[in-house]
Amino acid sequence: MTYSLAPEVSATDTDDGGMVLLHEATGRYWLLNRTGAAVVRLLRAGSGPAEITDRLAAPFPEQRERVAADVDALVASLVGARLVTP
Repeated sequence: MTYSLAPEVSATDTDDGGMVLLHEATGRYWLLNRTGAAVVRLLRAGSGPAEITDRLAAPFPEQRERVAADVDALVASLVGARLVTP
């Protein structure tokens, strides 16, 4: 499954490698750290959660299950907040 930013959401990179997502209809924003921003960038590039997990967990194979749970939780939160759409 592929994901994209919702039409009413804008994204801006921060100086520290993170990202700010603004839901223009509600005025709410999310500040993502580097890892969260990487997840959003990879989603926007067409990667799914499993691919993202593989990429982020590559340097830490012993942590793959934790990475998968974190990626899944972030994607679910982003979808739930109507920031990204499947």
